[in-house]
Amino acid sequence: MAIAAAAVIVPMGIIFFISGLFINLIQAACFVFIRPFSKNIYRRINRIFAELLWLELVWLVDWRAGVEIKLYTDPETFRLMGKEHALLIANHRSDIDWLVGWVLAQRSGCLGSALAVMKKSSKFLPVLGWSMWFSEYLFLERSWAKDENTIKSGLQRLRDYPQPFWLALFVEGTRFTHAKLLAAQEYAASAGLPVPKNVLIPRTKGFVAAVSHMRSFVPAIYDVTFAIPKSSPAPTMLRIFKGQSSVVHVHIKRHEMKDLPENDEATAQWCRDIFLAKDKLLDKHIAEDTFGEQQLQIVGRPVKSFVVIASWACIVLFGAIKFLHSTALLSSWKGVAISAALLAVVTLLMQILIRSSQSERSTPAKPSIVNQHSTNGQQKQH
Repeated sequence: MAIAAAAVIVPMGIIFFISGLFINLIQAACFVFIRPFSKNIYRRINRIFAELLWLELVWLVDWRAGVEIKLYTDPETFRLMGKEHALLIANHRSDIDWLVGWVLAQRSGCLGSALAVMKKSSKFLPVLGWSMWFSEYLFLERSWAKDENTIKSGLQRLRDYPQPFWLALFVEGTRFTHAKLLAAQEYAASAGLPVPKNVLIPRTKGFVAAVSHMRSFVPAIYDVTFAIPKSSPAPTMLRIFKGQSSVVHVHIKRHEMKDLPENDEATAQWCRDIFLAKDKLLDKHIAEDTFGEQQLQIVGRPVKSFVVIASWACIVLFGAIKFLHSTALLSSWKGVAISAALLAVVTLLMQILIRSSQSERSTPAKPSIVNQHSTNGQQKQH
């Protein structure tokens, strides 16, 4: 962990984990005592508390690092964002694509109901993963035999979701790296598929299942493309903690769910075609350093996340002062040792959070796993 970031990581970690554990306890209590009687009331309450936790990470992007997010979309899509259920399919370009999505969800008023399909290990992340579990994220094992029922049951539960939600699905199945691109290009060439230059090959089984189960109650698919301009370094969690800014360009194209094909294979091909178009769009972005064909929408930088983090900081500081005063914890070597151990635990947990977001630590699907989900002799999918 870089020393330059330690002055923010440690106090931020203390605030995040203390406030997060408090919120997790409220979520757990609501899950046990409210959800059995009214799932809608539980969801509305959980939405509020999940947002209070997630806004702390939005604050890091907005105010600590000042990451500039430029949104390119048409006015009608911009107007509808946050006002309708939507399935988001996106390329996975940087370590914090999910966090950029949270920022846009917060701007659209649906941060507390922003959901995602994620790898199973994510739900074990202290505080953050637990909060996601209470919020009905879908956690997969990257094995279709195990994941098919998880996706089906998880999507069916969303049918009666009381407020507009976004469900993000990273169809590539892993984060983009140069090594993974080379593997995808080699596979595409051997399978007679178009060779990608800027995206990985979409694994479409999850997408087809999502469309099949959500078609009747989700009106739109948002085709999201993330890109980093040449003048900006790629954003990472560590850079954000250091207060180092980046620029992220986001292109969103809205598709009506009713316009998608009814046939599963045709739906899978629709997804592959979207990623072929996305690859060409990124080619154009590389050449022009902008998504200039779409209107740039002003998303601003609301003060809500700043107010939330300042409030949590005051609450935690006041509580810590009262606790230290009543226990005289720092008046003995034993107390000092306990305090140091707690700080070490917080530092370790923050290190885990940072490392879990790093793209070089994500693992692509093995070719054999992709191949076994073939729908015909030439088109491979997952």
